Amino acid sequence: MKIKFHRKIPENMIIKSATIRESASGKYYISILVEYEEKIRPVTPAEKVLGLDYSSKALYVDSESNRPDYLGFYRQTEEKLNKAQRKLSGRKKGGENRRKQRLKVARLHEKVANQRKDFLHKLSRQIANACDAVVIEDLNMRGMAQGLHLAKATNDNGFGMFKTFLAYKLAEQGKSLVVIDKWYPSSKMCHVCGEKNKELTLSDRKWQCKKCRAVLDRDVNAAINIRNEGCRILGIEERTIGRMGIAW
Repeated sequence: MKIKFHRKIPENMIIKSATIRESASGKYYISILVEYEEKIRPVTPAEKVLGLDYSSKALYVDSESNRPDYLGFYRQTEEKLNKAQRKLSGRKKGGENRRKQRLKVARLHEKVANQRKDFLHKLSRQIANACDAVVIEDLNMRGMAQGLHLAKATNDNGFGMFKTFLAYKLAEQGKSLVVIDKWYPSSKMCHVCGEKNKELTLSDRKWQCKKCRAVLDRDVNAAINIRNEGCRILGIEERTIGRMGIAW
């Protein structure tokens, strides 16, 4: 039997258990639990801090005005998936043709999931390597996914998975993922002078501060405020951080 390894098991690790599961597409996966000793990495001084403001379409907007080139893998395959699903519905239950069509649908879903996971792994690794700390909001992704207008986009971008990947990749390097309160007024507060715009609505993508007259991009402003709040929590000065070498 051919086996494709995700990565080799180092010689100094002790295998404790292995779990085999079959996916809906008929593939088998083995998850191996290992035990090993790891040296504790010293905490990296937070000199490069990046704030991320969640975006249902772009995944996020960061405090340096970057938006990742997120492709929306489900959206790209949606038409093909719907066609395959309709074909499955027309097949006779219990028949061989239905079984074959069910596998085709499962393989399409698996391809989308693998594309999304690969993209998020690479993106989170790039950010973890470039930054000393990343700051995000404590968002209820499950609740957002149940919204009438955000459900597909939220489920497609996999921000919860991205957050998990980012957390452990930062921790591996002695770096921090700072999570701030979801009620922090990141969008309504001017990052230049601190004035709050209580009249700001979701449809306002740009606005001008009435106090300092700064013209602000809603998402970038929010990301900068998120970063600055993270700096406060970390006990370092709010600062304008230079480019960190992140390119999409």
